[in-house]
Amino acid sequence: MQIVSRTVRPSAGAPIYVYREVFTLKSYGSKIAPFVREKLAEAASYRVNGETALEFGCLEDAHVLGQESTIWHTRVHIEMMLWGARNSSLSEVSGQLLRIVGALTKTAVGFVPEGNTGGSNVSPFRPMPIRADLEQTISHVRASDY
Repeated sequence: MQIVSRTVRPSAGAPIYVYREVFTLKSYGSKIAPFVREKLAEAASYRVNGETALEFGCLEDAHVLGQESTIWHTRVHIEMMLWGARNSSLSEVSGQLLRIVGALTKTAVGFVPEGNTGGSNVSPFRPMPIRADLEQTISHVRASDY
């Protein structure tokens, strides 16, 4: 939230009024939310159809989009852990448990490797290139004032 004080003198000789305007500046997390939710919904539709590889791909996309937000970063890792449990992948479940702790404790201080897809098949510290469509969404959200 940002508070701005303004001084107004309607006309010469009139009293000066000071008022405050309060602006709510949305965080990255709230601005990226619709895009992350869209990817999570897409993942759910693939899950219903038994398309586990496509489901996980959507979770990876959601991770790339949401990794600068503690809430979304953690939520996506939880979804990835649940994917691992449903698909009997002990390595994914254990890898995601570690990543959940990291997301909760490191995201807010900016310790996030850009573009990392979040699965246990990649190092949690490895930056990765961001696909053009995801980069466009991220750039749009970062530049927006809504």
